[in-house]
Amino acid sequence: MKAILKGVVGLLIFIVVLIVVAPMLIPTETIVSQITTQVEKTTGRKLTIAGDSELSILPELNIKLNQVAFDNMPTGSAPHMLEMEQLAVHIPWGSLLSGDFKLERFVIQNPKILLEVDSTGKPNWQLFGATSTSASTSTNETSSGPVTLPDGFDIALGEVAIYGGSLTYVDNQGGTKEELNDLSLSVALPSLYQSLSVQGQVTFQGQRFDLELSVDTPAKAIQSEDFKFTKKLRNELVNIDFNGSVLKQGQLFEGALSLSGSSVKSLAAWQKVDLNAKDNAFNQFEVTGDMSFADNVFSLKQFTAALDELAIKGRAQVNLAQRLSVTADVDLGMLDLNPYLPELAAAPEQTSEPKEDTPAQPIVWDDTEIDLSALNTLDADIVVRSTGLKARKVTLGKNQLSVKLNGGKAIVSLDSFNAYEGTGKGKIEINGAKKPYLIKTNFALNGINAEPLLTDAIDFDKVLGKGSINWQLTTQGVSQKQFVSQLGGQLAFEFKDGGVKGANLAEMVRKGQEMLKGNFSGLSEGINADFDPQQKTDFSALTGSFKFNKGVGTNTDLLLASPLIRVTGSGDVDLPKTFVDYRLVTGIVDTIEGQSSRDKSTGFKVPVRIKGPFHKVETNLDLSSAAKDKAKDTIKDKLKDKFKGLFGG
Repeated sequence: MKAILKGVVGLLIFIVVLIVVAPMLIPTETIVSQITTQVEKTTGRKLTIAGDSELSILPELNIKLNQVAFDNMPTGSAPHMLEMEQLAVHIPWGSLLSGDFKLERFVIQNPKILLEVDSTGKPNWQLFGATSTSASTSTNETSSGPVTLPDGFDIALGEVAIYGGSLTYVDNQGGTKEELNDLSLSVALPSLYQSLSVQGQVTFQGQRFDLELSVDTPAKAIQSEDFKFTKKLRNELVNIDFNGSVLKQGQLFEGALSLSGSSVKSLAAWQKVDLNAKDNAFNQFEVTGDMSFADNVFSLKQFTAALDELAIKGRAQVNLAQRLSVTADVDLGMLDLNPYLPELAAAPEQTSEPKEDTPAQPIVWDDTEIDLSALNTLDADIVVRSTGLKARKVTLGKNQLSVKLNGGKAIVSLDSFNAYEGTGKGKIEINGAKKPYLIKTNFALNGINAEPLLTDAIDFDKVLGKGSINWQLTTQGVSQKQFVSQLGGQLAFEFKDGGVKGANLAEMVRKGQEMLKGNFSGLSEGINADFDPQQKTDFSALTGSFKFNKGVGTNTDLLLASPLIRVTGSGDVDLPKTFVDYRLVTGIVDTIEGQSSRDKSTGFKVPVRIKGPFHKVETNLDLSSAAKDKAKDTIKDKLKDKFKGLFGG
């Protein structure tokens, strides 16, 4: 018994001594050589350890390898897939003695990790040769088919710590490259057949992000099988959550995506884009939806989004290959564009407090250069619907827009339009590829209530009634002033049962008729009165057309008809100078019975002149033109006699 006890004790002492002296008996270089040989045999790629190596056995087996490099695939863009300053491995003796090999801790210092897809679509993380399932399988199918891990092969990492270094992803098919720096990560991998988890921090384009990532089965990822993964990124600018799958040998990503943040302006500034937005615009945002990414095409099949007070839903697709392109079908709900529109040119400051009777200010066109270069940053094919739209004072009902961008040229089509009690369609074409910019418009609006539309659109409230407006207009330039000065084309309108504010033409002409009969009371009441917003000329129909050249609209076919008057006329509207000059020939019947009158008199015609800047239009009887009428002599005689009586001549 004592002999047996002595033998056991002696064996234990021998094992302890062997463990202590083993590193001395077996050179570290031999162990390192065995490691590199086994890695190359298993993966087919060379592992190089250029620096010093250290091996210690207490209290656990510790291996430190310096200046480590692992080869990239032959078709890769760089010689190494992995480089690191130091790799420290901690292996508990218990796992070695039990036969269940396990790395308790795996510490990497300053690694440079390159994950890439070559020009044929092959990823460099496929570390093992593909296997053929049939003797008849072609060479191409074998080389590109799924890989299989060796039988019984597994890796258990209690924890992997990564300090410093970078992780770069390169897609040589799409020409894209992304890089993470200053890594501080902790990776837990109990088995290749159990969940892999990653936590820590990374730096991307100068911003620090908190990262959480998990892969349900790493073995599936290595063998290019379908697998699930989740990712969370947290940052003061943006939060990103993804829960989905990697399919088709890593060629397809799909799943649920959520993206949110507190400021689009700050996010844009990070990407060196100056939005120059108002305080209440481009702030908080959120996008959620089902996404997919394959062949450099990012798709949101169904998404909901919020930007400030806007609620948006729809589907979209972004092609990141070569030139950026976007296709989308979006419902914007009630769209208020006012927070996102630039401020209009500020009016001149007044030196004193305005009085109640301060006259209207003249219109001044803004000559600030407009930059349309953004139209050439991408191509697009977008359909946008909304239940309503507000842009400055203009308010629309349910409408649909189609937007197409191609090489800096934009086509905006108004597919359906409901506003101001009417409907319409139209198209705007903008060539922003070169200066001066060229703009073409073609619109047809029907059943429109004129006063609120013209008031909201151009602050012109002189026309009442419902009708149609059609125009085909073109212009070019780089500023509002230039666009107005180069306006050309034509515009036609037709309104019914309305009025023209500012003057009662029927009353003015009737006073002129009374003057011919010897009644000059109208003169003292102000026949040549200025514009009076309380007065108006009613009509049953108002039609006409304009031809524009260099911003000046010329009309030759104006017709206003009502039971009491008929007005025809012609004149010019000079938009660059904001000046109107019209002569209207106004005819009135002798009885207020109007069109149903049985009075046989021929009536009376007097031209009326509408002239002045937009902010101060004056309406006057043009008696000098009336002299060309048959009443020429009568008017002269009557006026001569009556003026003598009035002024004592």
